[in-house]
Amino acid sequence: MIHHISISAHHPLHVAEVLAEILEGTAFPFPPVPGGFVTISGDMHGTLVEIYPLTTEMTPGQDGKEVQIVQTAEASAYSATHAALSVTLDETRIKEIAVREGWRALTCDRGGMFQVVEFWIENRILFELLTPEMARTYVNSMKPKKWAKSIEHGTD
Repeated sequence: MIHHISISAHHPLHVAEVLAEILEGTAFPFPPVPGGFVTISGDMHGTLVEIYPLTTEMTPGQDGKEVQIVQTAEASAYSATHAALSVTLDETRIKEIAVREGWRALTCDRGGMFQVVEFWIENRILFELLTPEMARTYVNSMKPKKWAKSIEHGTD
């Protein structure tokens, strides 16, 4: 189970506020990272998303120290980071929010196993949003035996 994830954004506060709407949570400043914010869903799992300024990097601490937060001069436009999140909103509401923000959102089939709404934060970070029905299908499909069977039949 993923309890939290961190991403970077051009506009961390705005992204935190939009995610608070999607997750039906609350956005707060995140003091450990200058200019960072956190969205806390308030769900029973403690789900939260940390949103850092685009030029923020995490590096390993040296000599037994914890992770170090570093600001860089430049940042990549894209990232391999993505997350799948269950939400209570339906597809229509998710897409309304995306349209309002000018962000890409579309419903996609994942290899015949389940569907997600691809929600592209700032059109660069992918969150796969699962409505309640999509989440039930996802959870049912994420069993080792089902995954192995899908690979045998050439389905991702």
